[in-house]
Amino acid sequence: MSAPASVHGPTTASVLRQFYALTKPRVVQLIVFCALIGMVLAVPGVPTLADLQQGALACLGIWLVAGAAAAFNCLVEKGIDAKMKRTAWRPTARGQLSDRQALIFSAALCAIGSTLLWFTVNPLTMWLTFATFVGYAVIYTVILKPLTPQNIVIGGASGAMPPVLGWAAMTGEVGPEALILFLIIFLWTPPHFWALALYRVEDYRKAGLPMLPVTHGNEFTRLQVLLYTFILFAACLMPFIYGMSGWLYLAVAIGVSIGFTGYAFALWRNYSDTLARKTFRFSLIHLSVLFAALLVDHYLR
Repeated sequence: MSAPASVHGPTTASVLRQFYALTKPRVVQLIVFCALIGMVLAVPGVPTLADLQQGALACLGIWLVAGAAAAFNCLVEKGIDAKMKRTAWRPTARGQLSDRQALIFSAALCAIGSTLLWFTVNPLTMWLTFATFVGYAVIYTVILKPLTPQNIVIGGASGAMPPVLGWAAMTGEVGPEALILFLIIFLWTPPHFWALALYRVEDYRKAGLPMLPVTHGNEFTRLQVLLYTFILFAACLMPFIYGMSGWLYLAVAIGVSIGFTGYAFALWRNYSDTLARKTFRFSLIHLSVLFAALLVDHYLR
């Protein structure tokens, strides 16, 4: 009888799953979705076959570079990840993949994605995407995250770039519409991550990261979450005010913004880990529904 595969080490399929896990698939899917919204809104009317082809290539290139940034993040933070329940399963944290493997994988994805964007989309998109890689993988992960409780606020600029990348991919420039979308995600990021940090505070404290609940306490963080949802509410109205969306988007934007603000207000008044989790989960619904409404509204107008 042959010995089980585990005796001889990991199978090829399991190793591939580990590399795939390094790319943080769920996060990258949201990034590509937001980039796709930027692409769609940049093209008036029904896209042509050429538009669809360019959009598909741009999505692939952005996915590859975003995956590279995620893999580099896993490499740099493997020690921190190992101390936190939320991230202890990552292959680098568990030692399933070596530093060399993770670094080569990240570099390869970045090189392939950047080359694809340069030659099949346009150089502006490539440089903006590469700048996003540097902003997230180096400036945020290496410099900001371990140094300041404002890491999420400043580093949020990288996470807010996908619609700008999508817009640049289809137009070769960065328009004011793309900057409005950037602003929405930029303001959404702090209350989204601070809601998570509130119920994961002990993990962050154990890891030695200066997240806002660790450095300034629970009550102060809850107030910041609430204040940011007020500002975000106003920003979510800007696509309608600027004329890039219609009444359908406005109705949805008001609805989900009231919901997010309502969760933040309840969290501020009476904290519980359960409510913080619900606030975090609703923040994901907020952004997804908001951008889906932009997409639907674009074709119904």
